[in-house]
This record gives sequence, C-alpha cells and structure tokens, in this order.
Amino acid sequence: VIVMEILDKQTDPLDLPLFLAPLLKGENAGIISEAGVPCVADPGAELVGMAHRKGVSVKPCVGPSSILLALMASGFNGQAFTFRGYLPFDQNYRKRAFQIMQKEISDGITQIFMETPYRNGKLLDELIKVLHPETKLCIACDITLDSEYIVTKTIAQWAGQLPDINKRPTIFLID
Repeated sequence: VIVMEILDKQTDPLDLPLFLAPLLKGENAGIISEAGVPCVADPGAELVGMAHRKGVSVKPCVGPSSILLALMASGFNGQAFTFRGYLPFDQNYRKRAFQIMQKEISDGITQIFMETPYRNGKLLDELIKVLHPETKLCIACDITLDSEYIVTKTIAQWAGQLPDINKRPTIFLID
C-alpha cells in the first residue's frame, strides 16, 4: 500500500509532524516534486529540516532539475552562481533585486531565477529595460519537453526579438 499526502505552500506548518510520523515508526517515505526537485523552489525544506532534527535519515534521489539543466545549457559560469527563486513582486523590492543581481554579475556570479509562467512576458520586458545592454540573458523554457527552448543572447540582441514564453515554465539566467 502506498499512501500519498500533499505537501504544498498551503500546508499548515503545524501539520508537518504528521508527515514525519510514519518515518519515526521506521517506515519509508519520499518527497516527489511536481516540478523541479523537492526543497529547491518547491515546498519541503522545513519538513526535511525537521526530519534531520528528529534523527531521520534523509537520502536524495537523482532526478532532473530544470535549474541545473538551464545552467548547464546556458554557457554561463557554473562555479559561482546564485539561485534567487521567484523575484519579489513588490516593485521596490524587485528594483533592488535587479540592482543586486547586476552587481553580482559584475563580480562574475551567474544569477538564476524564475517567474510565475503567466508573468514571463512582463518579466522579460523588465529585464530588457533595466539590465545593461551587454548583459547576457539565457531563456530556458520547457526544459526536457519537445517544445524546449534554450537560447542565450545579450540584452541588446534580445531587444525587439523576444520569444513568446507566456504560460511556459521558464528559468532565466543572467551573466
């Protein structure tokens, strides 16, 4: 018998011990992500941390990560990078995030982030407006699907030639 439970951003943190109960009785369990890998831009980190605090053995399983696949295909620095997850929605915080990322790029640190798919177009327009024309942008969309699209160009090269990535899962990298 396989029991499936849902752990998502709506899960009450007070319910997390319920997920650990079978493990504390010696049963096996796993976290499967619907997109990406568990605990990386995906719920689960608090549960895994709780498992460690309770002495439960945690073993990662190999699987595809769109974040790392995008980095591998971008041609950017894989030795020094920052994964920022979803950028702030608030315009003041977002503007500050762009400034910080531009500074880190000048220090040789690749920046990786994503957006809710239906806001991809708006983010792309913002990137074209706020980033230096020589900054390189990789758009990695629909990774591992037949419709996969991974292209790296400078901001100047992207201007006026933006792909339609609306409602498509996309990883953005700048360098």
